[in-house]
Amino acid sequence: MRAKHDIEAEAWQLLEKSIIYYQGRPIGTVAAIEPGSNALNYDQCFVRDFVLSALAFLIKGKPEIVRNFLTETLSLQSQEPQIDSFKPGPGLMPASFKVESEDGRQYLTADFGEHAIAKVPPVDSCLWWLILLRAYVKATGDISLFHQKHFQKGIKLILQMCLVHRFAMYPTMLVPDGSFMIDRRMGVYEHPLEIQVLFYTALRAAGELLLRNDDSCSLYNSVHKRLASLTYHLREYYWIDLKRLNEIYRYKGDEFGKEVANRFNIYADSIPHWLTEWLPDSGGYLAGNLGPGRMDFRFFTVGNLMAVITSLASVQESQSIMNLIEQRWNDLVGYMPMKICFPALEGMEWQIVTGCDPKNTPWSYHNGGNWPVLLWLLAATSQKTNRLELGRKAIALAEKRLIEDSWPEYYDGKNGRLIGKEARKYQTWTIAGFLVAKALINNPQYVDLLSFES
Repeated sequence: MRAKHDIEAEAWQLLEKSIIYYQGRPIGTVAAIEPGSNALNYDQCFVRDFVLSALAFLIKGKPEIVRNFLTETLSLQSQEPQIDSFKPGPGLMPASFKVESEDGRQYLTADFGEHAIAKVPPVDSCLWWLILLRAYVKATGDISLFHQKHFQKGIKLILQMCLVHRFAMYPTMLVPDGSFMIDRRMGVYEHPLEIQVLFYTALRAAGELLLRNDDSCSLYNSVHKRLASLTYHLREYYWIDLKRLNEIYRYKGDEFGKEVANRFNIYADSIPHWLTEWLPDSGGYLAGNLGPGRMDFRFFTVGNLMAVITSLASVQESQSIMNLIEQRWNDLVGYMPMKICFPALEGMEWQIVTGCDPKNTPWSYHNGGNWPVLLWLLAATSQKTNRLELGRKAIALAEKRLIEDSWPEYYDGKNGRLIGKEARKYQTWTIAGFLVAKALINNPQYVDLLSFES
């Protein structure tokens, strides 16, 4: 096995190799640098992917590429009124962009979902952009960037899009299936946890970034009103532990009126059998989704761990989430940190929910696959909750395999022992996620780039 410093050195060499240049300036990183493979869209810079590269560069003291990325992606933001229903509305950030050349002139082309599988727009891109802008400002102290008029306009457009009047009675954001990291049909439509936690985090970031003047006063107030109701909603209704599970089990259905216990009309028979045995006494987590007559009891990693990092989860709830990971380590971490969701959809349920998706077969890809990029989230939460032994154990697992397996995109199998059947190698956010995880576990101040006070 190679020395640990050699692994980090190779990771940095690969990350530097992935940089995209535009008019002589670094502006992002490609999704993967696997040699000799069909590029598809892996030669583009994805907004959500670059967040990990950006954190790595900020920690390394190389903020220029992050500043350039924020500036160029802002120039790509959709700002035109949505006259054509097939075009993105104002405020939307692209899923990805690419540097093109014609007659010796470089220009950027953006993909807002037009080329994506099933043509789904990237709901999370604008949320991650706001989160990254705040992280950049915290790392550099460069407040002049977000003070610029076009940055303030971009922030306002995102907020206006997210806070628009809706046919809804909940403070959560309604989105289609496949509109975030899980970008294929997986039954994550409606109010998926990942989007709600990113929405919460973006609102908190916007509360710090939005300049308070006559033009933004109303919007600033709307942000804080929505944030208050969203926080209450997520903490009150998404949380699951043994006490809460017993309450749901004894719910009465079809209650009418304002003061009802079963507010979302969840039927006790919808509690899956696996959960009653799987949930430990001292563990808990935020449900994957919640809506009318529907609670998705699956564990989704990004939403839960981001809730810990950003203080959406209380101190006690954060410890319960870490207890769950520790006590169900083989299920959620296995041989490669860590599962994107648990458990996988199988059998008839897989056929119906995924539409027989051959890439999302059980325990593969987004259907219970293991994603090494999520290592950084586990490291950050381990640091935030003072459970460093969990983060170090996970990093040790990754160090054994990632460099030998050529930094793959994802792993398959119930315990993550198999390199993903269609996984790209030299996946940039796998590389960046490892570097960020190492930095986070060794230095608690880096968690502050993404965390908030309770």
